[in-house]
Amino acid sequence: MKLLLAGIVLFLIVETNAQWYKFPGQAARGTGDMWRAYSDMRKANWKNSDKYFHARGNYDAAQRGAGGKWAAAVISNGREAVQGFGKSGRGAEDRAADQAANRWGRRGGDPNRYRPAGLPRRY
Repeated sequence: MKLLLAGIVLFLIVETNAQWYKFPGQAARGTGDMWRAYSDMRKANWKNSDKYFHARGNYDAAQRGAGGKWAAAVISNGREAVQGFGKSGRGAEDRAADQAANRWGRRGGDPNRYRPAGLPRRY
């Protein structure tokens, strides 16, 4: 009986704190946030705006919860790794700056820190 009671209490503590069942939905919505930021960056086609969109996508995804934060990290790190292998002409310094913007957004920093002058408000 004591073992059953202890199991129930442990389950309730873990279940209420972890909320693991929300993770997949948060990850899916976070992926959508990352896609929206990427699409907006392509539509805006604004000089020196990529860091802003990196930070904004990561920020929006991370606001979804642990799943969104995880999705943002996987997408951002994967993107930078793939670009590092390609011949896109981007240097290591630019990739490091992108990653700094990614981390800034995931940690809850205001993406407007990277907002370029004149970028339309709809973005």
